Amino acid sequence: MDKRNALRAGAVTATVTLMMLLSSPAMALTRDDGDDPGSGLSVAQTLGLFVLLPIGAFVVIAALAGMPWGTKDKKN
Repeated sequence: MDKRNALRAGAVTATVTLMMLLSSPAMALTRDDGDDPGSGLSVAQTLGLFVLLPIGAFVVIAALAGMPWGTKDKKN
């Protein structure tokens, strides 16, 4: 039973590795028709877009979720 599971795991691993190699971005070096890449981002723009903006969105959403909406004294 263990030998069959090991064989199955090896086959799955080999298949996934082959698919990853076939889908690698090696062909991304050739330009397609209509492909017009812009200029790259600076370090500050990259940090702002991928670090500061998500952290800011998280803080805003957490603050809105933590606000007590309509808390009123309920008398039983």
